[in-house]
Amino acid sequence: MTRRPTDPADRRTVLRATGGLAALSIAGCLGEGGTNDGETGAGGDENGDADVPPDDGADVEYAVERVAEGFENPWGLAFLPDDGRLLVTERPGRLSLVDPADGTRATVDGVPAVRAAGQGGLLDVAIHPEFPDDARVYLTYAGTNDEGGSATHVGSGRLSLGTEDGAPALDGFEAVHVARPFVDSDQHFGSRATFGPEGALFVTVGDRRDTEFGPDHVSQDRSNELGATLRLTPDGDAHPDNPFVDEPDAADAVYSYGHRNPQAMTVRPETGAIWQCEHGERDGDEINVVERGGNYGWPIASEACRYGTDERVAPSHRERGDVVAPVHYWPCGSGGFPPSGAVFYQGDAFPAWRGDLFAGTLAAEYLGRFTVDGAGAGDAAVTERDPLLADRGWRVRALAVEPATGHLYIAVDDADAPVARIVPA
Repeated sequence: MTRRPTDPADRRTVLRATGGLAALSIAGCLGEGGTNDGETGAGGDENGDADVPPDDGADVEYAVERVAEGFENPWGLAFLPDDGRLLVTERPGRLSLVDPADGTRATVDGVPAVRAAGQGGLLDVAIHPEFPDDARVYLTYAGTNDEGGSATHVGSGRLSLGTEDGAPALDGFEAVHVARPFVDSDQHFGSRATFGPEGALFVTVGDRRDTEFGPDHVSQDRSNELGATLRLTPDGDAHPDNPFVDEPDAADAVYSYGHRNPQAMTVRPETGAIWQCEHGERDGDEINVVERGGNYGWPIASEACRYGTDERVAPSHRERGDVVAPVHYWPCGSGGFPPSGAVFYQGDAFPAWRGDLFAGTLAAEYLGRFTVDGAGAGDAAVTERDPLLADRGWRVRALAVEPATGHLYIAVDDADAPVARIVPA
C-alpha cells in the first residue's frame, strides 16, 4: 500500500514521561447543546497520582498524518474487513467510503434522511461481523415521526461497493429498531453501535436531556429505551437473552440502564466485556464496564454537579449499594473528560500500547490513553496517561484501528475536518 508523504506541519513526535498523568487544564464551561455536547473542559483524574502503576507505553514516538480532508462534523468510523477502505459518517447525512492509501473518497448512496439538528444527524456506523458474506452495514441516526419528535434509530442496508460505472450504495436500507419514545429534543442521542460477543449488536441511547432529576427520570424507567444500552439481534430485534424480557413492564431491548449520554463504546478483547465512556452533567464523566442488567445510577447516583453550580446532582455511586460504580470518573470541579469514541488497542504498529484504552474527548480537545489492570467493574484499575494530540485544538469524535497496519485513526469534529491517523514516527 502506498501512502502520501507526511506533511511536516502535520507531524509531531512526542516523548512520554513514565507514569505521567494528563496535565491539561481548560477553564470554563461550554454549556449545553449544539455540537459542544453540553460538556466542559479537560483533565482532572479522580484516581490521583499516588501509587501510579508504571507505564510501559510512555516513551512511544509517533507521527500524525492527515488521511483525507473536508468532512463536515464526522461522527463514526469503521474499516471494511479484508478490504482496507474506511466508512466515515458525517452528521448532516453523508456516508463516505475512503481509501486510506491516497485519501480518495466516494459518497455512498442509499443513506436515510436524518434530523441534523442540535446533536442529532447521521451518527455511528458498524459492520456486520460476517462481512462480506453478510454485507450489512448498520447506521445509527436521529430520525423523526409525524409529530416532529425525534428518536435514536438503528438501520441497515447491504453495502454494494460499485464498479467503475457506479457509486457504492446501501441497498435496501431500512430502520430495524427505534429507541422509543420519540421526544421533543435534539440532544443526548447516545448512538454508539458495536458488535459484541456472539454477534449481538449493542447500541447506546442517551436520556434525551431529561432534566427532571430523581427516581422517576427516564434513565431509571426500564419501560422505555432512553438512557440505556440496548442489546439487539442483527435483525434489530431485542436479544432473547436480555435481562428484562420476562418483565411485562420493561422494554425487552434494554441490557443496562441508568445512563446519561454514552458516546463511546468498545469491546475489551481480553475479556469480551463491553466498555463505555459517558458524559456527566458538570463534569462527572465516567468510564464503565457494562454488566447485564446493571443500573449505572443516572441521575440518582452521579459524580457530577449541576451546571453553573457546585451543587451535587446526586450522591456518589459509592454511597449507594444498588448501582454499578464507574471504573474511572472525573469528579465535579476537575474539568471533566467529555468523551466520544473509544477503542482498545491491539495493533502491531505500537506494541507498547497493546491492551490500552484510547478515548477521544470533545471540549478538552485531546486523545486520552488509559492503562487498564483487572477485568471487570469490581476490580478494573484504570489510569489516565499523558494526553495525545493536545496541541492541535481537535475535538476528537471517533476512533478506529486499521486492521492491516495497526495505525490509529481519528475523526475530528469540526465543520471542515480531517480524518487523521497516528503512525510510528
